[in-house]
Amino acid sequence: MNIGIIGLGLIGGSIAKECRKAGHRVIGADASEKHKDQAIDFEVVDEVMSVEELIAISDVIGLCIPVDLIADKLPLVLDMIKWNQVVFDVGSTKRAICKAVNGHEKRGRFVAAHPLAGTEYSGPTAAIFDLYRGKKNIICEEDITDDDALRKALEIFNLMGMQSLFMKAQDHDKHMAYVSHLSHISAFTLSLTVLDIEEDEKQIFNLASTGFESTVRLAKSNPKTWSSIFDKNSEYLSTALGSYIEHLSEFKRILDEGDKEKSIALMERANEIKRVLNGMSLNAIKLS
Repeated sequence: MNIGIIGLGLIGGSIAKECRKAGHRVIGADASEKHKDQAIDFEVVDEVMSVEELIAISDVIGLCIPVDLIADKLPLVLDMIKWNQVVFDVGSTKRAICKAVNGHEKRGRFVAAHPLAGTEYSGPTAAIFDLYRGKKNIICEEDITDDDALRKALEIFNLMGMQSLFMKAQDHDKHMAYVSHLSHISAFTLSLTVLDIEEDEKQIFNLASTGFESTVRLAKSNPKTWSSIFDKNSEYLSTALGSYIEHLSEFKRILDEGDKEKSIALMERANEIKRVLNGMSLNAIKLS
């Protein structure tokens, strides 16, 4: 099978590596000449060509570009494909993307997907094998996707070792605001706070523990990528931030009052997240 990947960064590049390992021919396209060269040099794809050439020869096409571009480019890609071809995206938000092709005559050939995987690194050199193994993949609006198109896309997600779940686009964006997008804003904010307070960067390096490093790791993520995600999910993310700020204010109030008992009670409530995460792990085991 010929698989075309448009956008050869961490996400698209890692999909390409998995597909090549499985024996598929992978064609890549990217707006960056540097990325195209790296994708060849690091054997991420078999060859690179223009988007138009890629679409002409690919059985399945992955649109792995920033979310603010997917909604604009997706209708154009659907315009160019034949009725036996399949297109999937990997956008971290889904409502705007699905809305952009609502009513398109080839909407059934599109699979709205979001593989829940990534690192803080970017570009073809960051692409890795097994990035997706054991991870979840969300597919939205499967009820208006052609059965054969969905099956072909699932073949790819399955070979990557992913567990695919189905969800409404609106629910997807709401949940991602809390469990992913808010985490990144927290990391960016923590980084800014520490940089403001600690002018001596050498001391940050000397004193940073594994707890700080793991918490702030996401602040190394690509700002252009995440500004697009934040913009496309601003409504739900603003609500999540409002709740987050309320809890921060509560922590500050307790600290200012010196109330140790309330501090313990608040953290014990927070410890309940273990029950949620343990339940998620058990469900993953049952469904795998």
